[in-house]
Formats: sequence, structure tokens, C-alpha cells
Amino acid sequence: MDIPDWFKWIFLGLAFLQVPGLVSVIGRLRELDSVVRAKARFDLLDSIGTILFLGGAYLSLEASESWYWLGLAGFALVGIGYAVKGVHLLRARRRPTA
Repeated sequence: MDIPDWFKWIFLGLAFLQVPGLVSVIGRLRELDSVVRAKARFDLLDSIGTILFLGGAYLSLEASESWYWLGLAGFALVGIGYAVKGVHLLRARRRPTA
């Protein structure tokens, strides 16, 4: 089955759209507040994982060899980041604020 060329451009476009988000996350890593830096680390994990996932998908389509392992590593990083963010959200909802 032949994959259209425009499909490859979608992966590249989505990967390049992650770059401005990555720049803003790096800026938040330099903040003085430790809570902001901690949240920025998980956002960095999410951005890097998404770039790896999209890059692995693009390379699997473009190159003749298999690059699925890169996409799977990115998918695992995104999953870990979302799991940790979810646990932090659940813990924050259980604490009484009064």
C-alpha cells in the first residue's frame, strides 16, 4: 500500500508545531518558583515525547527501515507524563483547601 506524500507533511507540520511549545517550556524551567519548574518538567517530558512519537512515525513512512521503536519510546514518555500529571491532579482534588 502506498502512503500519500501529504501524509508525511502532516507529521512534519505537527512536529514543528511542538517547537514553540518547547521554547515556552524551557522559559518556564528558568522561573524562581519551584512549583512552576516542576510543572514545566512534566510539560517538557510531554513535548519531547510527542516530538519523538511524530518523528518516529515520519521516519517509518519515509525510510525503508523500521523506526517504530522511536515512536513507541515517544508514546511511552507521553504516557508517563500524563500518568504523573493525572496522579498530581487527583491528589490535589482530595486535599481539603479550607
